[in-house]
Amino acid sequence: MKAPSVSPSRKKHLLLDGYHPLPGVPDEMVDAAGNPRPIWRDFIAALEDLGPEELSKRFARADQYLRDAGVYYRVYDKVGANEREWPLSHVPLLIDEAEWADISTGLTQRADLFEQIVADIYGDNRLVAQGLLPPGLVASSPEYLRPLAGVKPAGGHFLHFCAFELGRGPDGGWWVLGDRMQAPSGAGFALENRVATTRALSDIYGEMHVHRLAGFFRRFRDALVEAAGDPDGRVAILTPGPLNETYYEHAYIARYLGIMLLEGEDLTVSEGRLMVRTVAGLKPVSVLWRRLDAAFADPLELNAASRIGTPGLAQAVRQGSVAVVNALGSGILETRALLAFLPRISRALRGEDLALPSIATWWCGQEKERDHVIANLDRMMVGPALSTRLAFEDEGRTVLGSSLEPGEREALVRRLYGEGEKFVGQEAVTLSTTPVHVNGWLEPRPAVLRVHLARTPQGWIVMPGGFARVGETQDGAAIAMQRGGHAADVWVVSKEAVSRDTLLPGAGDDFRRRTPGSLPSRAAENLTWLGRYVERAEDTVRVLRAYHVRLAETDDPALPLLAEVRNFMEPLGVDMDAAIPVGLLGTIDSAIYSAGQIRDRFSPDGWLALRDLSRTLHKFAGTVEPGDDATRAMTVLLRKIAGFSGLLNENMYRFTGWRFLEIGRRLERAMQIARTLGRVTRDDAPDGALDMMLEIGDSVMTHRRQYTVRSGRRTVVDLLALDPLNPRSVLFQLERLKYEIDHLPNAGGHGLSEPAKEVWRLHTGLATREAADLSPEALEQIAWDVGGLYEKISQAYFG
Repeated sequence: MKAPSVSPSRKKHLLLDGYHPLPGVPDEMVDAAGNPRPIWRDFIAALEDLGPEELSKRFARADQYLRDAGVYYRVYDKVGANEREWPLSHVPLLIDEAEWADISTGLTQRADLFEQIVADIYGDNRLVAQGLLPPGLVASSPEYLRPLAGVKPAGGHFLHFCAFELGRGPDGGWWVLGDRMQAPSGAGFALENRVATTRALSDIYGEMHVHRLAGFFRRFRDALVEAAGDPDGRVAILTPGPLNETYYEHAYIARYLGIMLLEGEDLTVSEGRLMVRTVAGLKPVSVLWRRLDAAFADPLELNAASRIGTPGLAQAVRQGSVAVVNALGSGILETRALLAFLPRISRALRGEDLALPSIATWWCGQEKERDHVIANLDRMMVGPALSTRLAFEDEGRTVLGSSLEPGEREALVRRLYGEGEKFVGQEAVTLSTTPVHVNGWLEPRPAVLRVHLARTPQGWIVMPGGFARVGETQDGAAIAMQRGGHAADVWVVSKEAVSRDTLLPGAGDDFRRRTPGSLPSRAAENLTWLGRYVERAEDTVRVLRAYHVRLAETDDPALPLLAEVRNFMEPLGVDMDAAIPVGLLGTIDSAIYSAGQIRDRFSPDGWLALRDLSRTLHKFAGTVEPGDDATRAMTVLLRKIAGFSGLLNENMYRFTGWRFLEIGRRLERAMQIARTLGRVTRDDAPDGALDMMLEIGDSVMTHRRQYTVRSGRRTVVDLLALDPLNPRSVLFQLERLKYEIDHLPNAGGHGLSEPAKEVWRLHTGLATREAADLSPEALEQIAWDVGGLYEKISQAYFG
């Protein structure tokens, strides 16, 4: 076919000129002969039909989805740890179904091989005895965990969830750059990549027969549940916590699969069994999908400096009471030097060559291999033999021979001769490139494909695509996420229609409604404080609005009523001279923090509403003026708080977690109303204080309907302290607290729990009183007593 006539600017956007690639065409778009791959031709044609302007709008839509969903990646730099918005590379990497089948076959073989290797390392050590694996590589590796030697994992398998880093070679074939067996990440981000990319390219996605990801996760979830076996057993994901770089993914996967997300402090070992601390007491965990490095999992036997593990976990593993995904100690398989021995090991253990070769690797602890590395240093990357990072990502420890100055080269050669066992040489790689959208054009960038495999009772399954890392620049070293790299979706494209897999059961499948899982104590505490912080913020905003309404009317901050509000609020950390006090900002930030600790239990809509509230508040800070401007701002904030609370109230499943959230709200409201009511009903309270109290308590209209007289001390106290039908009254809060606490698990065993006894005492004491009995001192005491109720709840359920 003759190439069409295309203007130079048009060529830059098309990237393809007939069947002949233009300079700079991404390698992934052409085959080994330089011809365009058919799936890319159709895809680029579809992008062309959209045009640059429409394409930019669509990609902006994908970015907006990721921002709204709160997808982030934590970056560690000189400043510290910072949340970075998820860096999506909008153009997916396309792979033909037939080519993917070859990749899947090769990686399944590799996963089986690694299972045999790790079983031997922690078992009979025949590989070392037969000279197939140097003993020094095993013994000196920090990933070799001696306390686990000789331990056979529960269920019989060491590996359950693996990932492999792949690059495409100059001949168009794939080779393995690295193996991820410790706690591989990326699977959850792959799901978010898919959602965001299809938001932008839904029409193209629908036409190209792209394999879905949900089936992979459904089968792995079912395998985990089946592995739990015992009906009383539980499946959980173990995370290092919110400060981990991939914590968002941990929470997302837990929510997506319906699995508990736990931190090390949530777990304990009792009588050799791993248990989770819940509000209903200790409950067994049978399967633990760990997302932290194995050495940090048990400070008692592995790394004593760990503050994120669970003492005794290794003992529970030895006793076979818990299956760990992947087994503790499997991180040794990521050792870079191991790649040098895989071909021989594969032939010895399986009688076959590797279907997908590794990047060429030589361990310098052997004379012949060391000499080869030195002789070919200009095309070698030399780095630590025991490193578990990819060579081009191991900045500062791995060097490219051709980039060395003469003195540096001589020093490296001396080290290779003197301590060669510490080094490996690897052939310098030129990563294949994939297209990225840059300022309206498609440009080539280096890419690495990460493929995930999961074990099921039927064998390994391979995620059909999902995740690729793409460089920020042409520099292959800039592909790491910590160095500015981006993430792209991976589409495995079929010629035929593909099944529309979901996590939902089929139309004819039997089902059993499961009761919600036990609530970890830490999650319950964070839910309680989330409720308290949101309610505290609402109360503060109501006080601020009432204050600024009056300030706008008088423009005199020295007015006795306004001075009284300042004197009341400032000891609570709320500076009334600022339209948006720092104390209010801190309360919302605390709510965000508490919600962030329980992202797995928080709906995306709820998180979006809370973040929107936070963004609005911070936008007002420094721009809103006291008086009328602040009054309008407070009204906006009240609407947003009400929207967030309404989402939780209408959409959150009424399980134990919701009860703790509700308890937090009711505790805080009861304390705030009682404390403020006590202040404004003093004999020396300034004029207008009672009317302001009705406004703060959102009960002005109710008071007018209920009482035929003007507001007075007794009517205000009756309405805001004793009316059981007023959702703002103290008695109403105690009614709700009594109901919710009565339905909590009985932490005390038989009879009423201590919190239940206390709330019944408080409720009865208030319900039997008259408005005339409730002096300011009595109201203040009620506020203190409600605070004491929280302490009893904490002791019973959060300890």
